[in-house]
Formats: sequence, structure tokens, C-alpha cells
Amino acid sequence: FPHELMELIIVDGYSTDKTLSILKENLEKASFKYKIFYENEGLGRARQIVVDNASSDYIVWVDGDMILSTDFVRKLVEFMNRNVDVGIAKGKYGIRTNAKDENLVATLENIEFLLNTMFEDETSSKSLGTSGCIYRLKAIRQVGGFDPYFKGVGEDMDAEYRIRIAGWLIYITQAIFYEKRRETWKSLWDEYFWHGYGWRSLLSKNRDMVDLYKLLPPVAVAAEFLRIPTAYKLTHRKVIFLLPLHYIFKRIAWFFGFVKSCMN
Repeated sequence: FPHELMELIIVDGYSTDKTLSILKENLEKASFKYKIFYENEGLGRARQIVVDNASSDYIVWVDGDMILSTDFVRKLVEFMNRNVDVGIAKGKYGIRTNAKDENLVATLENIEFLLNTMFEDETSSKSLGTSGCIYRLKAIRQVGGFDPYFKGVGEDMDAEYRIRIAGWLIYITQAIFYEKRRETWKSLWDEYFWHGYGWRSLLSKNRDMVDLYKLLPPVAVAAEFLRIPTAYKLTHRKVIFLLPLHYIFKRIAWFFGFVKSCMN
């Protein structure tokens, strides 16, 4: 995609590693325009900084663990230009089949997300997330942007919900991106504990955003078993038979995080 038509808006959470020095070193060699901002108040505030400072028609969200295919941005922009009623479009998760760092934890998580975006069409999903998404700037500003007071996670689901009820469509596209997954069960537990903790803000704001019955263990596990044939057809890997156990593990972590948030 033409660099002169792009601007990078970087929001750094006051990182203490070499993130910023690596970014600056590479950007000085590139032809991108860029701006750097700082925040330490959470994801809602960070994303709103981007919305406030964007000057073009679209925002493509790129988190630190993402890898974009070469034509990712072009495909998303072309899709949005053709479909003026779409407020959010998401790319499809890909699996790096030759990734040397892929282990059991990362493999199962990759397959789970692959299944979530396998169909290219309008989606009724309430939890696309911002990773791999393009937002129409007009749409997110129309609904007031991201909630900067959100604690933990859920700021993306809240924004999606408001964009959808404002009449905008949400789609899955053919653009491909990849994510570097958690490498240990402990790190996966910590991630979903954090997700559970953050859902208190989400539910207290609007319960209609979440289908709570889908989180019930019998419903969730049954849904995972029903996805096994599709997962095997896509990957031809026997590891997919562990998906229900993998999902139970994540939901237990989520549950304990949610309970802790209710106790605070």
C-alpha cells in the first residue's frame, strides 16, 4: 500500500523495554509519517488517542503481537471503499505452518481463532476484537469513540456494539493476518484471567452486549465438540481433538478473573 497514503499512530503504554527505540530506529529509515503518544490508563484511553488523532478515512489496528500479510492493508481498504455501509471489517486469522516457535498452547489457540473468522461475509459476532480490524473513522466517531474509562478489556466489544446498533455493518474479509500466541499454559491462564476480570465493566455498562448463556460450561463445551469436524477438515491435525479441553481451561481462568473483579 502506498506509504504516502499511510500514517502510523503509535500509542506506547510507557514501556520499559526497547520497544520505542526499535520503533524509532526503523521508522527513521522508512517513508511513513508517524506520531507517538503515551498513556497509562488502559486500552480504552489508548484507542481513543488514535481516534482523536487520525486524519484519514480508516484506522487499521495493529497490536504488538500481530504479523500482517503483504497485501493486508490494501485488501481491507479496497473492501471498505467498495462497501460504504460497513463500519468495521476484520481480516482472517492465518496459521504460520512453518513457525518454529509454535507449540501445543499456541497451536490450539491459533486453531480456535482460525475457526472464528473462517467465513468471509457479514458477521453477527459480538466479540471481533480490534486485532486485524479496519474501522471507518466516521463510524467510530459517530458513536462517540472508545470509552476511556473502561477497566481491563472489553473496550472493543463496547465500541463494536455501539457501531452495530448505529446501523453500520460488520464483515469478515479475505485479508490475512497472524498473531504470535501464548507459549505456556501459565501465560494463557493469565491472559484469560485478565479477560474475565475486565468483563465486569462490560456487563455493568450493557448486558445486551454479551450472550451469557454461551459461557455456561455445558453450552461452551458442546459448541467446541461440534467444531471439531470443521477444524480437522481445515488443518488435518489430530491435535484439534484437544480443543474442548483447551476451551475449558480458558473458561475456568476467565471465571476466576470475573469472580475476583466482583469481589473488589
